[in-house]
Amino acid sequence: MATATGSGLVVRTLRRAGVDVAFGLPGAHIDGILQDALDAKLRVVDVRHEMNAGHAAEGYARVTGQLGVAVVTAGGGFTNVLTSVANAYLDRTPVLYIAGSAPLEMDEVNDQQAGFDQVAMAAPVTKFAHRVTRTELIPRLVAQAIRIAQSEPKGPVLLDIPWDVLRQSVDVDDVDDHRVEVDGTGVSPVGAVDRIIEALGTARRPVALVGKSFVTAEARAQLHEFAARTGVPLFSDWEGLGAIAGSAQHVGLLQTLATVPEDERPDLVLMLGLRFGMATQFGTGRLLPKSARIFQIDPDGRELGRLQDVELGVQADPVGTIGLLNERLGDSGVPSGREDWLTALRDISITRRSALADETDQHEDAAIHPYLAVRTIAESVPDQATVVVDGALTELWLSETIALAPLAHYLGHGYLSAMGSNFGVALGAQYAHPDKATILVTGDGAVGYSLAEFDSLVRAGLPVVVIVLNNRAWGATLHTQQFFFGQDRVTNNRLENGSYSGVARALGADGVDVTDLDQLRPAIEAALAARRPTCIDVRVSLAPIPPEERVLNGGAPFGGVDIDA
Repeated sequence: MATATGSGLVVRTLRRAGVDVAFGLPGAHIDGILQDALDAKLRVVDVRHEMNAGHAAEGYARVTGQLGVAVVTAGGGFTNVLTSVANAYLDRTPVLYIAGSAPLEMDEVNDQQAGFDQVAMAAPVTKFAHRVTRTELIPRLVAQAIRIAQSEPKGPVLLDIPWDVLRQSVDVDDVDDHRVEVDGTGVSPVGAVDRIIEALGTARRPVALVGKSFVTAEARAQLHEFAARTGVPLFSDWEGLGAIAGSAQHVGLLQTLATVPEDERPDLVLMLGLRFGMATQFGTGRLLPKSARIFQIDPDGRELGRLQDVELGVQADPVGTIGLLNERLGDSGVPSGREDWLTALRDISITRRSALADETDQHEDAAIHPYLAVRTIAESVPDQATVVVDGALTELWLSETIALAPLAHYLGHGYLSAMGSNFGVALGAQYAHPDKATILVTGDGAVGYSLAEFDSLVRAGLPVVVIVLNNRAWGATLHTQQFFFGQDRVTNNRLENGSYSGVARALGADGVDVTDLDQLRPAIEAALAARRPTCIDVRVSLAPIPPEERVLNGGAPFGGVDIDA
């Protein structure tokens, strides 16, 4: 009689679903899974903190569009990964979290790593959270969790599996394998597609706003074909930037729309998997004019018209809808005036960058102006790279230049804005595309959360290049305190000790210090060529304020504002 343990059934179901990597670190409650993964050649990339196991699974899922898997031990291992679970929930990222827990027979005996309900804690930030109490149910429940995670709208799921349930053996003839495949999401009805085509034919100033749905090369090809055939300029939020890069209709991040003159604003907005919220300045009309016709396509019907009225809301897969549009567009050609409209929008982006460049002429700090640093970084990004950003000021500065880079993926903080989360994301993204460059651009505050993960990069052979924009402070918080409370009320913001490049070297990675702008591009190019984990510690000025931070603090985006740092 052939038998299998519960942990063996977990691994067998994961392999049936095409999973070949999970992220985690060892712990007694899950060691059975690690042992069976070893036999099944399912690689477990081990990290130094469960937080980053979860974030690495997110990063893997975000650049592949496939399921990410994180395996963590009970108690503190589970609570450590909760930030990642919440992050994946808000960003609609498909991740399966498997958490060990105390043996069932030890319930309510004050055992270690026990004494609380892990499922109840995870339930508010998952699509599905369940405790498995019988070994023979593992194949069905793991398969069910996988299907739920990857069904639209995608999101995280959690399985809590007690130690004794994982260790118990059952007769394999008594357990059935269950379907792990997800049925395809239906595309929009033909009537909706016809209305979109009709609107495109009459619009004078249409734009398409692209979200994270277009992750794969095939999806991007569909999007680029649509843009080329209609002449519609493409904008994106942070997550969608890789999808529009390389298109002849690519303009950049949608924050550019805030500076379009009132009488030249879009008259038709196609929202392709991009949600209303912070990326659209909510429902204020500052980015998306209230006078525009808005057509929104999203797999989650709850998002349609959430903050602004939409003329047409379509609950559907944006990728499939664009594919159907391409089939029905015909050969009418690009309407007249579209090229001029695209040029006008690009000129606005150029003007924005020129205004920032002009401000650097008045920069007197010995440290590098952060705009010049991020411009150099964008110019140094190789084709098809993944760029990950972490840190508040860092993200605000990098957003001004990164649209110029020929990247494949751009991964930001997302809706949770969890500081320090993206070192793990970069690790998972690099694993997903080992032959492509992965660059993490981070602030000195954010990188402090995960410095030990340089060791993980070295052990896993993952050549992530970590560029630290080091202003020796929690910069965004310091600026906000100065704006609202005054210079004499600034507190708890200075980070003036230590060497981040030195930490990287101590953990086996390479480390480089950059104090002059002319050193930065050669340092990036050398790190990429070396194909080794590298920390480039760049000393930048704290004084300049990025345009979007000025807006957040009630000011105009331009005007040469610095603070007394």
